[in-house]
Amino acid sequence: MENDFVRSVSSRATRRNQHQLTKDGGGLLYTEKPSPEYTMRLTWKRGFIRLIMTGGIIWMLIILTVLFFHIWSCQSSVAFFSALCNKDSKVYGMLSTMGIVTPPHRCPIPIAGDPNKIVIPKKRTAINGKQSTPLFGGHQTWQQRDESFKIKPTMEVHCGFMKGGGEEMDPRDVEYVKKCKFVVATGIFDAYDMPHQPSNISKRSQTLFCFLMVVDEVSLEFIKNNATVKVDSVGGEWVGIWRLILLKNQPYDEPRRNGKVPKILTHRLFPQAEYSIWIDGKMELIVDPLLLLERYLWRGKHTFAIAQHKHHRSIYEEADSNKRRKRYARPLIDLHMKIYRYEGMEPWNPQKSTWSDVPEGAIIVREHTALSNLASCLWFNEVHQFTPRDQLSFGYVVYRLGGMFKFFMFPNCEYNSIFVLHPHIREHSSKIEWAKSMEELRKHPELIESKGGLGLWTPYPGDLGLVVLPPVARTSKAG
Repeated sequence: MENDFVRSVSSRATRRNQHQLTKDGGGLLYTEKPSPEYTMRLTWKRGFIRLIMTGGIIWMLIILTVLFFHIWSCQSSVAFFSALCNKDSKVYGMLSTMGIVTPPHRCPIPIAGDPNKIVIPKKRTAINGKQSTPLFGGHQTWQQRDESFKIKPTMEVHCGFMKGGGEEMDPRDVEYVKKCKFVVATGIFDAYDMPHQPSNISKRSQTLFCFLMVVDEVSLEFIKNNATVKVDSVGGEWVGIWRLILLKNQPYDEPRRNGKVPKILTHRLFPQAEYSIWIDGKMELIVDPLLLLERYLWRGKHTFAIAQHKHHRSIYEEADSNKRRKRYARPLIDLHMKIYRYEGMEPWNPQKSTWSDVPEGAIIVREHTALSNLASCLWFNEVHQFTPRDQLSFGYVVYRLGGMFKFFMFPNCEYNSIFVLHPHIREHSSKIEWAKSMEELRKHPELIESKGGLGLWTPYPGDLGLVVLPPVARTSKAG
């Protein structure tokens, strides 16, 4: 028995090459020592795992470093680092959607250095109801509205300025604007603002551009009583650099809707203009307009540029914000959105081809091409037919044109660097803003606008009873 045990131990020692004998109290313990081949395999295996883990950690650190640098550069106030941020990248879009990237309120605009060195393109991109009282925008039927979004070589589209509809311009002003090919336009209605003189305007731009301030009769009287108005040799009225353009017989009851005429239909008011920059009356322009044309149109070969909204990307979010802030009758905003939802307008999502469905409409830079003009007409028709909140309609027009209308939506921080914002002289208020329900509007029809907006024409042909508006979340305290 003892010999068998010795032979067994000897056999294992031969196979495994070595054994170690150690004493443990009064007995013997046999401890095996791995062979060099086994040890080598074990070392390679552990080394490979460590290599993979180390490589993964280093790779994650590199990704995080690049990601944090991207976030920091996008929010840096240093022009060089800010320029490194690719705001058109999917990474930036994803981070912005997640709320990780918070764009600065203002950022440097990558404009050219000297207006005198800008080369103006020689070749342009493309040349191209039951009421008894006539309406400025006409009695467009639902079928006509639907057909107006189908682009054809020859089209008839409603675009305001129906005969007898209002907004008549004085003949001397008509003659003056005929010479205006480059226009900076603004407007003051119902005396909500005072004129603000633009700054940093080059001599070249002062010669090249017509600075036109569109006003109604109430505002003109207010300006004359509170500012210095000069009259030229032919009777033209001026406030500093601005030529005052009076529009008589306002077509709408709502001043905000009246203000959309020169803002959206700039090409109709000034038909000889090839380029225009619209800026709201409460703003003071602080960037040379020629630099704006170069930056937002010519550099990227765009014909229409508008800023992205600071807070909202979906029109349904913007509509909810308008209701909370009492910017128009809440039931009519809901009706407006239900029609858009019924007609297939989806909430904005990252898969859409545009940065946002909601613009900051206070600044619009345009080349007056056929398609740009058509988009402006369609946009105005929506404002005419629905609510005067034009930010709710812009994304819908883009959606209905199905990618045919190309435009540049630039960052909101650049938008805030174009102007100095001044407060209104007084707060706007109209009766319709306080309506809380359709029942209230039915009981008090005097609250409804009499010359524009929902409820004016034939009932909507679709069944809106089952339409459910998409849920929205409040994305900003200010929104």
